[in-house]
Amino acid sequence: MCKRLEYEQSAYALGKKYVIGLDEAGRGPMAGPLVVGAVIFEKGYYNDMINDSKQLSEKKRDILYDIIIRDALAYQIEIIDVEEVDRLNVYQASKKGMLDAIKHISIHPDYALSDAMPLGDAIEHQAIVKGDSLSLSIGAASILAKVTRDRIMKEYDLIYPEYGFAKHKGYPTKQHKEALKTYGVTPIHRRSFQPVIDVLNEQLVLEL
Repeated sequence: MCKRLEYEQSAYALGKKYVIGLDEAGRGPMAGPLVVGAVIFEKGYYNDMINDSKQLSEKKRDILYDIIIRDALAYQIEIIDVEEVDRLNVYQASKKGMLDAIKHISIHPDYALSDAMPLGDAIEHQAIVKGDSLSLSIGAASILAKVTRDRIMKEYDLIYPEYGFAKHKGYPTKQHKEALKTYGVTPIHRRSFQPVIDVLNEQLVLEL
């Protein structure tokens, strides 16, 4: 048995038919949306190139994105906008995105594997720490989420070129923090994140 199919095979052994893998991208950035990927593969499907998206080059992620969409029985991508992330917090927004993916995917799953996210009683599931590197389904979901989010941030880079979104993807790098202080807060910045709060407070003091 392939190592990254252990969790899927355990679910099949319980009589489950459609196992959905779930992961998110973008919990740490201070700008841009949070994205959740969801994938259901046919029982026994395996591709040894699929792994945690963070362990793959951008080129490999792009190639695997197309392969996953082609080979999956079903897939779903949920985009949680900045306002929702600020309203809920990143943890709850991630959970909501996963639950929405389960609701919206074209095949109704009977078991879920998530990357360390408990899903309550919405579906029988297993939350696996470092699941994106341990489960093929979660790894595939991580690739869909990461590629989608990176592409969104590259589009934002065209709108706000001075911030460097294509490079840091909204994460709080030194370059990003300096650009934030120099050019101010954009509509895609998360107003619940401390570096953004600090700049907003500085602006408020200047206006008083």
